[in-house]
Amino acid sequence: MKSLAVVALALIFAPAALAQHQTFAVNPDTSEVKMKLNTTHEVVNGTFHIQSGSINFDRTASHISGIVIVATGSGKTGNDSRDKKMYKDILKVDQFATVSFAPKAYNGTIAASGDSAIQVSGVFTLLGTAHDLTIPMQIHMDGSKATARAQFVVPYVQWGLKNPSFMFWKAENDVAIDLNLVGQVSN
Repeated sequence: MKSLAVVALALIFAPAALAQHQTFAVNPDTSEVKMKLNTTHEVVNGTFHIQSGSINFDRTASHISGIVIVATGSGKTGNDSRDKKMYKDILKVDQFATVSFAPKAYNGTIAASGDSAIQVSGVFTLLGTAHDLTIPMQIHMDGSKATARAQFVVPYVQWGLKNPSFMFWKAENDVAIDLNLVGQVSN
């Protein structure tokens, strides 16, 4: 009799537990990556196009997986000459067409509705090399619509990329990233 009660409770609560597993499908057309590089003469602002993204998460177990992929050749800073140098000498677009972030875990709580603040740890792959990175994220859930926003710094020179400095024009060794993911959540 006791085991029958346990089975009955498990069947009653199983749908609620399973409902916590969700997928966030990123919409590349409404999502964006902005970058900011400080230099001695100006602040270089640019944007990159998100190629694709899908994140699976479980709100009850802090489990997260998936990938967000950015097209390296989509970067635009408003200066065609600078962009060509960035593609060829810094991002090596001919060899490495994408940059990606694959989340592995998160700390915090993702609310079923409204705003949440979490820390997402994962692997940021740049020039084909994986780097561990933890990113603070602001999540907003509104029915099936969701946004994930993050601001973080990429130490691109430390990670093996060339600093674009020349003569009297000096660039910092880190670039600030402003990530805005927009998409749909489904069970």
